[in-house]
Amino acid sequence: MTEKRNILYSDFNCPFCYAMHERLYEMNLLDRCEWRGVQHAPQLPRPMKPWQGSLGAELRHEVNHVQRLAPGLPIALPPGKPNTKLAIEQAVSLLQHDRSHGMAFVRETYRAFWSEGRDISDLAVLIALITQRGSTPESIGAITDETRLVAQEWERAWHATGQAGVPFMISSEGDRLVGCVPPEHIRRFFA
Repeated sequence: MTEKRNILYSDFNCPFCYAMHERLYEMNLLDRCEWRGVQHAPQLPRPMKPWQGSLGAELRHEVNHVQRLAPGLPIALPPGKPNTKLAIEQAVSLLQHDRSHGMAFVRETYRAFWSEGRDISDLAVLIALITQRGSTPESIGAITDETRLVAQEWERAWHATGQAGVPFMISSEGDRLVGCVPPEHIRRFFA
């Protein structure tokens, strides 16, 4: 019988989601998660716009907070935050085709944004992330109506939980884990 996976709701433009993803990766627990990308800020523009003033200060605060929560995490202050709809739909397409490749794309997308400041709302950036591992977009499959429906279903299911923040994890028993929590909380959740 296949082991049930914990559902992990996450958004590429959330530094806490990036930190949690890296923490789960380092703890060898991502295989026990079903990653579901959701847009916690769907109003963000495409292409990404630079953040200044209070938005820039908020972004600096978030990055500084994550650096304290996850010392050693490779993270740099990006110029702004992008809309993540296209990146999430691309992740759905890749995950449907090959979970391993899809999860590698998810990790590389987080890193491209949070370590390099690349605009992950840009299709050319997403294609470069796919092809950097030797795959071609044509061999993986394109974003289809079915892909979009899966992404919309993830979004509906996340909203139905009543939890507005990410990262957010639900176990098959209904236990919940909210935010980028310390490793000992994660170990207890997975125990």
